[in-house]
Amino acid sequence: QVQLVESGGGLAQAGGSLRLSCAVSGGTVSNLAMAWFRQAPGKEREFVAYIAWNYGRTLHADPVKGRFTISRDNAKNTVYLQMNSLKPEDTAVYYCAATRIIVVATRPSDYNVWGQGTQVTVSS
Repeated sequence: QVQLVESGGGLAQAGGSLRLSCAVSGGTVSNLAMAWFRQAPGKEREFVAYIAWNYGRTLHADPVKGRFTISRDNAKNTVYLQMNSLKPEDTAVYYCAATRIIVVATRPSDYNVWGQGTQVTVSS
C-alpha cells in the first residue's frame, strides 16, 4: 500500500520561494505517476504539476508554468515541488497524489492515493 507524506509548506512573502517534498513508501515507485494539486478555501482542487516516475516526463499547469518545477529523487523515493516567484494567489493547501495510470493524468479523480496536505501561505 503506497503512502505519501508531504512536508515543506509554510509562510512566504510574495516573490519568495518554498520547496515541498512528498515521501513515498510502501510500494514500487518506478511504475507510479505523481502529481501536486492545491485547494484554496472555497475553491475546487486544482492540478499543479505531474511527473511520470519512470520516464521523468513532466507537465505544469499554466498558472505555475515557469515558476514551479516538479522533480523526483529516485534514491530517496521523494517527489519535490520547487516554488519560486510565489504570489498571494498561490496560497492553498497543497496535496501530493499517486496513480498507476499510464497516461498523463491531471484530474483529481485519476489519483487514488493522497497525502495529508501541507499549507502554503503567501503574503503580499
